[in-house]
Amino acid sequence: MQSRRKLRFRLVVSFALFGFGLSALFAFAALNIRSRVEDQLVNSSLIDDAKYANQFAQAHPDAPGPGSRLITGMTKSERTLYKAPLAWQNLDTGVHDINEMGEDGSSHHYKLAVYRENGIISFVRYDVSREELGKRQLIISVIGAVFLFGLLSLAIGLWLSRKVLKPVSELARRLRDFRKNGKAEPLAPHFADDEVGELAFALDEYSQRLTAMVERDREFNSDVSHELRTPLAVISSTTELLQGSPDLTDKLRERLKRIERSSRQAAELVEALLLLSRAERRGPTRGETTEVSKVAADVIESQRPQMRDKPLEVELIVKQQVSVNAPASVLSVALTNLIGNAIKYTLEGRVTVEVSAGRIEVIDTGPGIKPEDAERLFQRGVRGEGAGGSGAGLGLAIVRRLCDLYAWDVSMRPRSDTNGAIASIVFS
Repeated sequence: MQSRRKLRFRLVVSFALFGFGLSALFAFAALNIRSRVEDQLVNSSLIDDAKYANQFAQAHPDAPGPGSRLITGMTKSERTLYKAPLAWQNLDTGVHDINEMGEDGSSHHYKLAVYRENGIISFVRYDVSREELGKRQLIISVIGAVFLFGLLSLAIGLWLSRKVLKPVSELARRLRDFRKNGKAEPLAPHFADDEVGELAFALDEYSQRLTAMVERDREFNSDVSHELRTPLAVISSTTELLQGSPDLTDKLRERLKRIERSSRQAAELVEALLLLSRAERRGPTRGETTEVSKVAADVIESQRPQMRDKPLEVELIVKQQVSVNAPASVLSVALTNLIGNAIKYTLEGRVTVEVSAGRIEVIDTGPGIKPEDAERLFQRGVRGEGAGGSGAGLGLAIVRRLCDLYAWDVSMRPRSDTNGAIASIVFS
């Protein structure tokens, strides 16, 4: 899982790393250039002194050696090869790096210039140990300067991040205020004509389109509520009147009861869907208390015609009475899908609806489900397998939305003791 960082943190770190890296690169380049230039100047000066000493020895064989700008010249008695170290005598013309013991008994780094001409070899030695000490001190100073500039870059990054992101934070604050106030106001007039202002203008356009869509949805829900409830009420009242006729046969009376139950289920579904549409915008209404076992009993009776001639038993077990703060239509739609699916998929055996402390479970002896498919069944458009290859489709997706609205936990899992599945709703 990738860690999420705030934009301000990323800006500060990027600016600090950029400043530190740039300072380090400049320091490295400066030290490298200084070292190269210093070596070239020292080498050139040493060769010039060695050449001058060689030419002076050729012009004045009996005179003492001249004074060098870098070291004191040799006396006449010292101007013989046997006075020079043997390691020097085989060196070619040029500047060589050597390490020898100094007068203080410690090792020193020298630059030795050798110049050969007309059988005369001149040597000029220069002690660079002191220069190396100064170079180390310079490196320490440069490293300190790099860290100092890095801290300065960090401080500048903190200041710039607050200044640059202030309009973005202001935009986010105004958007949060819209959620509190429940009303969207234009954002663009409060910001400059820059990238943030362009974003605010785009959000204003989006808000206008969203508000118009919500208004159309609200009007549609109101119209649908009236248009659907009226014919369903007519069907329900008509079937009720017809059942009161004395000349009805038992078969026709049973069919009228099925029509009445179906119309009542359709009315409950319409009410639940309209409630869901309104509540997802405004929040759920919790003024009505519903007895879970009573709704479960009504749903079981309404679903019994699905059993037809199957060798199937449906029973309700109430271990503890449970009441929920939600409309009966919401709970009825959820249980109708769960109990109806259990009856539909179970060809023989038993469907048990069990009400216990804070939950209700629908346990069947059907073909069961795969553990990896348990969560997928609640997705929109996903159908279960078995019973003719048809499944819930949108039914379980609606159940999930209704349960999420009231903070209920709905789930399905396979049975561990035998074939079948367990659908459960845990009430908050």
